[in-house]
Order: sequence, then C-alpha cells, then structure tokens
Amino acid sequence: MSIKKIIFVFLFGLFVQNVNAQNLLDSLTLSQQKVYKDLTIALNNSDSVFSLDLSKKKLKFIPEEIKKLPNLQWLKLSKNNLKDIPSWIGDLVNLQYLDLSNNDLVELPTSIGKLENVYYLGLNQNLIENLPHEMGQMKNLQVLEMWDNELQAIPEEMKNLHNLQVLELRGILFSNDEQTQIETLLPDTKVLFSPSCNCSN
Repeated sequence: MSIKKIIFVFLFGLFVQNVNAQNLLDSLTLSQQKVYKDLTIALNNSDSVFSLDLSKKKLKFIPEEIKKLPNLQWLKLSKNNLKDIPSWIGDLVNLQYLDLSNNDLVELPTSIGKLENVYYLGLNQNLIENLPHEMGQMKNLQVLEMWDNELQAIPEEMKNLHNLQVLELRGILFSNDEQTQIETLLPDTKVLFSPSCNCSN
C-alpha cells in the first residue's frame, strides 16, 4: 500500500470518527428534542427520532424495530414487564440515556458494556442480582441508579468508571464491610446506601 493510500485511509478513519461524534447531542439539546411515545409513529420518522419513551406499555420484550432508529440517543423503557434485555441492546451505540427501571430484570447482557456513550443508566426497582464485568467499559457513565434491587456485589471492573459521579444503592442490604469495599472501589463517586444491615453472607 502506498504512503498516499495509507494517509487517505487514516484521514478517512478520523473523518468517520468525527462524524459519529458530531451525531451525539449535548445533554441540553437532547433534553429539548421531541419525545416520541408511539413506536409506529417513530418508525415513520426514523431519521428524526432522538428520544423515545415506551414506558408503561406493558412490554414483555424490547421491540427489535428500535434498531431502525439510527439517531436514537434517549430511551425510556421503565414500568413495563421486561424480564430480560436482548444482547442487541449493545448495537444502540448512540444511546446516552437509558432507563430500564421498574421492570422484572434479573440480569443484564454483557453487551451493555458497548454502550460507551451512556451517561445515565436507570435500573431502579428490578431484581438484579449481579452486574456484568463489562459494565466497567461504560467510560462515560455518570449516574447509575440501582435502588431496590437484589445486588450481591459490585464487579471490580467498575473501578474503571472514572466519570461515575453518583451510584444509587439504597434499598439494597449491604454489610458495613461491603459498603466500605464499594466505597474503596469508587473513591470519587458519591455512593448512596441504606443503613447497613450489619449482616454477614
């Protein structure tokens, strides 16, 4: 391969990265976008959809048609009947806000780690027992809300979440030692606990 071709490929790669980065709206602009609440209508305007609210729809699974919304960055799926999250959730790489609270989730797919642009992840009021190690790859995560789950521990890989500002763990019974361990793992994060259960596993 010639030097010119190598330089072209390199510059083209930078161009693609910049285009992808420009597709992401800042949080203020994102909050001002129209929120679609009907998937059919959203699909008819697929290129214009940045925010989609499918909460309170009695969903038992996440519609795969969501993948047809190329600019989707804000997704609310709270207060449904979801028992699991499909692995293709990791394909929604432009997501910045994801709310999965008030469902019946027991676990998350490892592909959740591909959502590197997510700054808010809502998992409140589920039945989650463990988090995948891959969550440590969500480098832009700022707020993780998990109150009222069945969480046993925090994976050590979460120490890599250097932008994590708030970790909400109230409603989950942790001993003093477990709370201390989590705080040590995330020294720059405000971790919110319920009073210690003073229990041992």
